[in-house]
Amino acid sequence: MTASAGTGVFVFSLMSIPICYLFNSFISTFFFTGCTTVLILAITARFMLKRKAPIDPLFFVYAVYAFLSVVNLIIGLEQDNIIDEFVTFYLKVADPYINTAHGHMISYWDGCLHYLMYLLMIAAITWGDSYRAIGLYWVGSFLMCAIVYILGNAVGKYGTHVGPLFLLHVLYISVSLWACFRIFSQPTTRDAQPTSIQEAGKKSLLHRPLDLLFFIYLVPAFAFCVFRGLVRNGCHTILASVFLILFWTVPANVTHICVCQMLVSMLYSGPYYIITMYGLIVPGCEWMPDLTLVHSGALAQAQFSHIGASLHTRTPFTYRVPADGQQVFLLVNVLYTVVPQALCYRCHTQPAFFLRPTADKKAE
Repeated sequence: MTASAGTGVFVFSLMSIPICYLFNSFISTFFFTGCTTVLILAITARFMLKRKAPIDPLFFVYAVYAFLSVVNLIIGLEQDNIIDEFVTFYLKVADPYINTAHGHMISYWDGCLHYLMYLLMIAAITWGDSYRAIGLYWVGSFLMCAIVYILGNAVGKYGTHVGPLFLLHVLYISVSLWACFRIFSQPTTRDAQPTSIQEAGKKSLLHRPLDLLFFIYLVPAFAFCVFRGLVRNGCHTILASVFLILFWTVPANVTHICVCQMLVSMLYSGPYYIITMYGLIVPGCEWMPDLTLVHSGALAQAQFSHIGASLHTRTPFTYRVPADGQQVFLLVNVLYTVVPQALCYRCHTQPAFFLRPTADKKAE
């Protein structure tokens, strides 16, 4: 396949800008708008790929998702009054969740980071390269978004406002889950010399200074993750009050979105930290690189939403991070976000300790 297919998808995704503006200006029926959009997408995709269609069906999925990512970026920009008259009609009929500060952050994340991931995976498919690593990072990010979205719309004051658009999001989630399974089924590309695998497996944690630092970090990270989740979900103790003052874990607000975010993050990251401690001690845990990729994507998305929503003007003033606590809040949360990304990078650039010799695999 030539590079024209990937370039065509990029141009195709940018078509969402004039399409959104035209639909917002001239079309008032949302159902007709959706049907027309799908028809335009199908015709355009067929026109771009009429010479040689890609074999991987995820190419088409990511092409549509790239289009929708630009739409989400437009939604975020219009909600913040940076642009106007692009998706005004959609915002009137959309789920109320989209107008919360957390919904703002989801729009920006999907419009920027997810959009970049889609383009990278489309480029890899175009050139016949593996995109499993980027795909697993996207899997973690998507799962975090999807779980919080479903729970956030099912509980709280928005639980009674579930409309037809929620069903469309369920369809989007179903297709995305199918894409997740396809990514997991792709073969791994990790490799190392047998001698380096054996040598790395003989080193204890004390003889691997970098891994020792990561192990030490995981202990307070686990405590921070669990305690933050408990405080956010209504834990009332003296320690919780101190934690609330130092790190400003905002109490539950009326939307319940932040409660769901912290609860899912606690249940998502808590077990991961324990499993990762085991993987850093015992050699041959081949699932470690994949696990760190999925968790890094999920944590990056969750922290982006948490930090952004805690500072956003759409969050009620009483729930925002106070000015005198923003430096500590940002320092702790950025550190909590960056270190797992570094651990993920270490597992993929130096995977020898996590691989098993070929002889052991054949014996099994």
